[in-house]
Amino acid sequence: MAAAPSSAVVPALCLLLSLPFLYFFLGPRLLTPRQIAIPLSDELDDLSLFHKAIAMSASSSRRLPAAKSHLSAPPKIAFLFLTNSPLHFAPLWELFFANATPRHYNIYIHADPFAKIPPFTGVFKDRLIPSKRTQRSSATLISAARRLLATAMLHDASNTYFALISQHCIPLHSFHFLYDFLFDLSRLSPDFEFPSYIEILDNESTLWSRYNARGRNVMPPEVQFDEFRVGSQFFALTRKHALMVIKDRKLWRKFKLPCFNVESCYPEEHYFPTMLSMQDPNGCSHYTLTRVNWTGSVNGHPHTYRPPEISPRLIHRLRQSNSTYSYMFARKFSPDCLNPLLEMADSVLFKDW
Repeated sequence: MAAAPSSAVVPALCLLLSLPFLYFFLGPRLLTPRQIAIPLSDELDDLSLFHKAIAMSASSSRRLPAAKSHLSAPPKIAFLFLTNSPLHFAPLWELFFANATPRHYNIYIHADPFAKIPPFTGVFKDRLIPSKRTQRSSATLISAARRLLATAMLHDASNTYFALISQHCIPLHSFHFLYDFLFDLSRLSPDFEFPSYIEILDNESTLWSRYNARGRNVMPPEVQFDEFRVGSQFFALTRKHALMVIKDRKLWRKFKLPCFNVESCYPEEHYFPTMLSMQDPNGCSHYTLTRVNWTGSVNGHPHTYRPPEISPRLIHRLRQSNSTYSYMFARKFSPDCLNPLLEMADSVLFKDW
């Protein structure tokens, strides 16, 4: 009878000794970072904001047809900065905006309130919008972008283009070069509408796994696999397409669902290209204006440029695209690239030939 307790100790001891091995092999799967759930209060706040922006847009369109709106006031570019860190390249953007006037642009910043970010200064002062927590590879990034779009639409009816910018982005041309490009009347469609510049791809090898990241048969019937698209989350949308985004409820209900396969979950890279491809594919260029180098990507992150790589030759190379126009922005750059970029700002970055 005395041997029973000691016999139970052996399996327990073996289990205890095996825990480090179990953790090594199973830990990464069991301890996968949980996606942030979007609180109902945040959803309700956003819906209220969206309704106001939609109502204001409807009122504006009744007063003046969209095709003639550019004649009443200079159209503006709304720069939407989405960040969870300080804007390390703020001095470079200051130079970018130095020769522009507030009649031609607005700035809006969505900064994660859980991140330690010092107050914004210069042209970025007082540009912070009410922001919510964000997390990579989660629907919170979609929410943040929609929040920026709606805020910019509601704030100024002259905002005509909405460019989403990362804290790791830099401009590749002067403000005037970008402005003249976007509002070049030769780019108007027969319906007098400018195009949106958003990447829309349908032949990527990872599409199937990303489509099923929330589970099999979750996306239909709202989104069939042959309608599922991928593209850079950094875009330049027209007001027409920005309105489509904040009006949407049907696709949002699908894309906000949590992913079971987090390694294939990048909802911010799918929601916008999928929705606009379904609603107005001919109104989109299918190309982005933001250059990204995916060569040697690590954990889903693109190549990060470091100071030794910064040169006039790099800037000229980053501008080149497969389309008929130049890239206007590029990412991603490490913060210590600021000084070498500033040194060639006037002679290279903002000198347009």
